[in-house]
Amino acid sequence: MVSVLGSLMLGFSACGAIKKPADYGLTDPVNTPSITDIPTLPPEWERSGWKLIWQEEFEGSEINLKNWTFDIGGDGWGNNELEFYKRGPENVRLINGLLVIEARAESFGGRDFTSARLKTQGLQSWTYGRFESRIKIPAGQGVWPAFWMLGEDIAQIGWPDCGEIDILENIGKEPNRVHASAHSKDYFASHSLTGSMEIDTPLSEDFHIYAIEWDENEIRWFLDEEEYFHISKSEVPGGWAFNKPFFIILNLAIGGNWPGAPDETTIFPKQMLVDYVRVYQRSD
Repeated sequence: MVSVLGSLMLGFSACGAIKKPADYGLTDPVNTPSITDIPTLPPEWERSGWKLIWQEEFEGSEINLKNWTFDIGGDGWGNNELEFYKRGPENVRLINGLLVIEARAESFGGRDFTSARLKTQGLQSWTYGRFESRIKIPAGQGVWPAFWMLGEDIAQIGWPDCGEIDILENIGKEPNRVHASAHSKDYFASHSLTGSMEIDTPLSEDFHIYAIEWDENEIRWFLDEEEYFHISKSEVPGGWAFNKPFFIILNLAIGGNWPGAPDETTIFPKQMLVDYVRVYQRSD
């Protein structure tokens, strides 16, 4: 999302919860082991070789303002986007353990659409690790969901010098394809480092896990645990901008230079659903 400014998924098992005998198909009262004999599943966020250092599970009824702040405005964000980003419940809210980012066709602030853009800037930032989120993206021409990162020093040195890592980008006219990108002062816009992966079904049909693993020499991109793109410090042209703290952004853009505008086939509202965001560091 250009701006001017492993392990298998373990599903929804409760963290460290003791499972009941019926959960294991054990219904015979004579042969059912005692509760202390039944193994507990590991927390769903446990990942071999990694230590969880931060997580946002989007529980409760209010967005945690210790983790998230909001970009507000409708200036196009360097991409000629068509939405005005707001922070009201009609555009961003928590429902049943999910973050809902909703884009709506409505006039506001001189724009024809509204949406939301959340970020951890000034609150949470990290250097290196595994960054993952389980997301269900919307479909439709002109729709542009993203999960990405910017260098925490953007206010001091600007973009693209601060660096940018795009973990997930999808544009509606490519429903089956996820895009990965990295930007810095030596490679950005049409010269950015990019890769992509196409699957058999539209990404919007289900939740998927989008992730990067980032260390001092390399960044690797994953879709549902499958690596599909990487860059390394020794191979990129120019400098390596990825050796300092970065913060996370989640947003749903509408229109812009890359996806193009919505058309008569794009039915609003559109929702981007985020199950969690988790940050890990190497434990070995």
